[in-house]
Amino acid sequence: MNSIRREAIKRIEEVLVAMARLRGVDTSLVSAEQIVAEKPPKVEMGDIAFPMFPFAKLFRAAPPQIAKEVAEALTGQGLPDGIEKVAALGPYVNVSYDRPSYIRRTLAAIEREGTSYGQTSALAGKRVTVEFSCPNTNKPLHLGHLRNDALGESVSRILKANGAQVRKVNLINDRGIHICQSMVAYRRLSEGRTPESEGVKADHFVGSYYVKFHELAKSDPTAAQEARELLKSWEAGEPETIALWKRMNSWAIGGIQKTYDRTGVSFDQIYYESETYLSGKSEILRGLEAGLFEKEVDGAITVDLSEAGLEKKVLLRGDGTSLYVTQDIGTALARYHDWPFDRLVYVVASEQKYHFAVLFRVLSMLGYEWATNLYHLAYGMVNLPEGRMKSREGTIVDADDLISQLARMAADEIREKEREEAVGDLDATAEKVALGALHYYLLQASPNRDMVFNPKESLSFTGNTGPYLQYMGARICSMLRKDSGRNDVAVAEIDPSVFTVEDEWEMARLLSEFPEAIALAGEGYNPSILTAYLYELAKVFSRYYHDNPIATFSDEIVRKARVSLAKSVLQVFRNAFALIGVPFLEVM
Repeated sequence: MNSIRREAIKRIEEVLVAMARLRGVDTSLVSAEQIVAEKPPKVEMGDIAFPMFPFAKLFRAAPPQIAKEVAEALTGQGLPDGIEKVAALGPYVNVSYDRPSYIRRTLAAIEREGTSYGQTSALAGKRVTVEFSCPNTNKPLHLGHLRNDALGESVSRILKANGAQVRKVNLINDRGIHICQSMVAYRRLSEGRTPESEGVKADHFVGSYYVKFHELAKSDPTAAQEARELLKSWEAGEPETIALWKRMNSWAIGGIQKTYDRTGVSFDQIYYESETYLSGKSEILRGLEAGLFEKEVDGAITVDLSEAGLEKKVLLRGDGTSLYVTQDIGTALARYHDWPFDRLVYVVASEQKYHFAVLFRVLSMLGYEWATNLYHLAYGMVNLPEGRMKSREGTIVDADDLISQLARMAADEIREKEREEAVGDLDATAEKVALGALHYYLLQASPNRDMVFNPKESLSFTGNTGPYLQYMGARICSMLRKDSGRNDVAVAEIDPSVFTVEDEWEMARLLSEFPEAIALAGEGYNPSILTAYLYELAKVFSRYYHDNPIATFSDEIVRKARVSLAKSVLQVFRNAFALIGVPFLEVM
């Protein structure tokens, strides 16, 4: 929240407390949280409005009367710096800013704080672990993983920008029946082939055998039983099985890491299901001994969660092999042991809501108080216009192929605009445009919404897209380069009274609200708040740039002020792009 708005809220709170005291009302019932800021519907009504409805019952007075008393008290006390006028309009206390002072404060803050502008202390002192990606080692990353990765990486950066200590973690699902299915197909069909011998990216090579297994199982009913036996052999530590498992996993994990490097995704620690599932089994056995769980006739261990509105859940199979919930219990324990957190955020598709409800409940039953600090950031499905993906049928939308397709389309667009010479390294620029298009498109929808990823739409250089925003940033850079030597303008040197265009004020207002957008995005684990903010800022700047000369304006005093404003917009673009994984380009 900008400092002038914060000061206005503080002063209104003080007036309301004084009014409560005069009326004999408990002053503790008045708080700043009740004072909500709104934008008036018309410019002439002021810059910000505070409704007095929340205090009507407390003061036993009509909101217009409360607003009138508050406005009169504020005016009588003398208005704080940055506020020009306060007036009661019906049930609202409307505030008009001293716009020159407001703009100078905002631009000075951006100049002073630079790359850290927008950061808040909303989560200072909090330790937050964010788990995301969590691929299986039987297939490469796909479009769903790309949404997961974009969301997890962006949320982590946003939480850090709000002052939290953030630990990004990944869980590699490197064991289980699906892994064994790929192993069965490889053992039967590979004839010793390797990713190197076939010239195929290693995770794609492994993924092809997962598809082949399901083709094989259609005609050979023994394949499924062979995979189950292989899982038992793996859990028993049979050397030949372990050797094949290690070999295929190393291929898959190596290939997946290359995709992470390409998309700018990183982790502070990577956990492996094969290393955590045993502690999960131990916890379940402990719970059984304590009478929390039950053993069924077939030997399976279950828990009755009907009191929590859930169903009976199998925690360990009758043959002693583990399930996802088994290893998730062990992994949660390892996470807290390694780095005690205030919150653990699981970035996992919404179709797993029930799984996490069970997991959180079971951990609470086992006596772990920190289980109340676990949170499932559920996100919706993402597909291409052609329909839903099915990895076992080979209709998966491969992450690497999709990014390469976007990069080729971006390169074609650059060639069509005859910008190859201007951008320099065409391939590198096209790759950055592709990543900007991908990440922005995946993040602009609220996480809980299902979405369709349209490659062509995502790459548009107009409208609500990553390339449009990248282009706006490059456009400002170009403008400043053409006028180099004259643009080292300090905010202290400008005269803010020359800002008389409404769009100048609108940009300053938006720039001042950047920290608030970051705080809201962190509070809701929702990067779409930032994408919406960026698009609004870009639209206003584009309109302003079209209608008003900036670096070429003839009046030197006005030119300096406008250049200073443009540089502030550029800085906020840079800062915001970094939070949503959109590469910044100085030339496009």
